[in-house]
Amino acid sequence: MSQDDLKNTHSEVKKLGNNSNMGSVNTGPKESKKANKSQYKTILMIFISILAGFFGGWVGGQNKQLNLDTKNSTQQQIIASESQLINQIAKDVGPSVVSVNVSSTARSTNPFGGVGEVQQESAGTGVIISKEGVIITNRHVIPATTEKVSVTLSDGTTFEDVKVIGRTNDNDSLDIAFLKINDSKGKKLPPATIADSSKVQVGDKVVAIGNALGQFQNTVTSGIISGYGRDVQASDGSGAGVETLQNLFQTDTAINQGNSGGPLVNTNGEVIAINTAVAGNAENIGFAIPTNDIAGLIDSVLTKGELLRPYLGVRYISLTDDVAVQYDLDVKRGAYLAPADPGTETIISDSPADKAGLREGDIIVKVDDTSIDEKNSLTSVLGRKSVEDKVTLTVIRDGKEITLDATLEATPKN
Repeated sequence: MSQDDLKNTHSEVKKLGNNSNMGSVNTGPKESKKANKSQYKTILMIFISILAGFFGGWVGGQNKQLNLDTKNSTQQQIIASESQLINQIAKDVGPSVVSVNVSSTARSTNPFGGVGEVQQESAGTGVIISKEGVIITNRHVIPATTEKVSVTLSDGTTFEDVKVIGRTNDNDSLDIAFLKINDSKGKKLPPATIADSSKVQVGDKVVAIGNALGQFQNTVTSGIISGYGRDVQASDGSGAGVETLQNLFQTDTAINQGNSGGPLVNTNGEVIAINTAVAGNAENIGFAIPTNDIAGLIDSVLTKGELLRPYLGVRYISLTDDVAVQYDLDVKRGAYLAPADPGTETIISDSPADKAGLREGDIIVKVDDTSIDEKNSLTSVLGRKSVEDKVTLTVIRDGKEITLDATLEATPKN
């Protein structure tokens, strides 16, 4: 309200007071003074209200700005804390991560149709898992035709005398190999801490460390676990050497060529998986082998000095709701020993499964006390066992539950 409005209001009040000789109302001087005093109070109250409104708006604006400043400050603190965390993980785990350089032979065909061999160089990543220099990496980093391996530490130290302890078979669902530095030359080799991967949840923050593109040592990327229990068909991109990998973690952490064999670590700096593959037709979808799936292999290498893969001897299909419908099964989770194509065995002859009495059509729903489901495939559960372990298999056969005992053996070399 403007001052002119206030004057007009005051004038109007006074005018009404001066022209009130109406009816029987007495409008003498005393009553007129009281009316004037009342009108002044009204004007004062209006002025105070306007002032209060202005002041309240100003205070509210200051509070809003304060809230925005506080929110921005909090966001900056979160970003700074996350950066510091990743930086600390890189410092803690980095010394345990090595670049793996490989010389191998490959078949080549000349323009005239002749076939020969050529030398090829490749690179990947590995993780030190013992102070004696044992390293875990991927099988595809160490081809079967490997002739020489060297490893380089994060500080640039290179070791040429490196032994291939062993690698899983090319048709094995675990893409794993082990190396050993024979002579550390007095250099300390800090092992990474291996975590229990069964505790990993979708959404967990993770960091990948590796020799990206075979050129950059200890590149660090971060993301989350976006899925688990993934089965994929992997190849080198040419369509050759396709292999089936099972029960993998899926992550949106950038995993590039050269990162293969490197660690996927949690926020405690513990290795929860070994990076192994990426989806070629998608953005930032990578896959890693959970550490629990290779616990038995790690144990055999560290305790016996050789890679001994626990072996049951079956081909199976992991059951889901959709797969159960497809095969008209009442059981929705488990390892289904589906009838195989002609010339292929579902139950490998003379294998532990064969000796235990497993048959085509059986569904393995439990190994000892562990149920077979999305988080625990048969491959995963057996990977936690060791050669010569005795296991009790809970099996659904013809709609009835039975139990069979099996003794795991070492996987045949062929």
